[in-house]
Amino acid sequence: MGALTGYVPDMATVRQDVAALAATSRSSARPGEARSAAWLTRRLRERGVAEVSAQTYRYQHSYALAHAAHHLAGVLACALGGRPGAVLGAAALASFEREASGRSQWLRRVLPAGEGRNAVGRIPASGRVRGRLVLVAHHDAANTGLIWHPRIVAAGGRRHLRRRRVDPFMAPAEAAFVLGIGGSLLAPGSRAGRRLRALAGALLSVGIVVDADIGRGATVPGACDNATGVAVALDLARALAARPPREVEVVIALVGGEEAGMGGMRAFLDAHQGPLAGAPALVLGLDTLGAGTPIVCSGEGAMREQRYPERELGLVAEGAALAGLPAPPRWRIGGWTDPVLAVHRRLPAASILSMGPGYFPHYHHPTDTPERIDWDSVAACARLAAGCVTAFERRAAGA
Repeated sequence: MGALTGYVPDMATVRQDVAALAATSRSSARPGEARSAAWLTRRLRERGVAEVSAQTYRYQHSYALAHAAHHLAGVLACALGGRPGAVLGAAALASFEREASGRSQWLRRVLPAGEGRNAVGRIPASGRVRGRLVLVAHHDAANTGLIWHPRIVAAGGRRHLRRRRVDPFMAPAEAAFVLGIGGSLLAPGSRAGRRLRALAGALLSVGIVVDADIGRGATVPGACDNATGVAVALDLARALAARPPREVEVVIALVGGEEAGMGGMRAFLDAHQGPLAGAPALVLGLDTLGAGTPIVCSGEGAMREQRYPERELGLVAEGAALAGLPAPPRWRIGGWTDPVLAVHRRLPAASILSMGPGYFPHYHHPTDTPERIDWDSVAACARLAAGCVTAFERRAAGA
């Protein structure tokens, strides 16, 4: 038996919470995110969570400026050429990958930033603590842009569905950097080298335009991505607060800044990593739950892939069985979700999402509204998450 044995999601309330969030502009590290976090702290208390707090952090409103700076460095490297251009291009590419993956965002320290806010709730174990579980869902919403046009997002959907793999979003930029480096390493003055550098510079310049478009884009409603994850986390908090696990402490982390580069999650881990590194722990992410079939993220990354540990992927499959669901398909996604920062810090983590016809419908688009959500998908993901909580309770009890 576990705290969530027999759990049935309160879908009427989940729908109401999604609608309330979608009606709020929740751009990362802006006043709208602060209003959303304030509403969520009240909502956690209303759902029975006694220990609730808000956490502030400094972060950018978008990833656009940090990414554009790397694209610009690539353009300069192409113009420079030769060995110096190759070195600058390689350094910019390495830094860009670490920025996009969240491993190291050193440039963010010198870029203009706003104030973001997380809402955090704690549900103590009813007995001796033998494990710690963090349920993570980001409450900010993305800026739209032409690159997120539905036809572009849907491109390659059948191939993705067949391979269970979404192409890395920044693969074109990565390819442009490689072309520029290759062109710089060719013989000085060679026509092929000049052409490669010119092509690479043009592609990277397009990247700057795309970044600018996203940076100035309107904030989408973010109903599926990720009001669904937040609403399910709130409903799980309701059930867990009413019947706390005996040996597992649960933290509900409703973080901001994910769409800008996972700034809220970074701040949360900076403040809470100590206890998580002790007893058995699990960071379980809930993101984009109303798109279709429940899935578990086996790997992710806008460039290089970061794989999730097999042990945690197995726990999600066990959770599905406990919830009476089929094991969720394993997908490699082309962007990022907050739990990957826990993986970087060697903390056990898993990321639950849902997948449409080989892509996320209405992704980062103004059409991401409540009436377009697959509510059966949300309910199935909620049950899957509850099963994972039960599976983790069993693991902690046997540790």
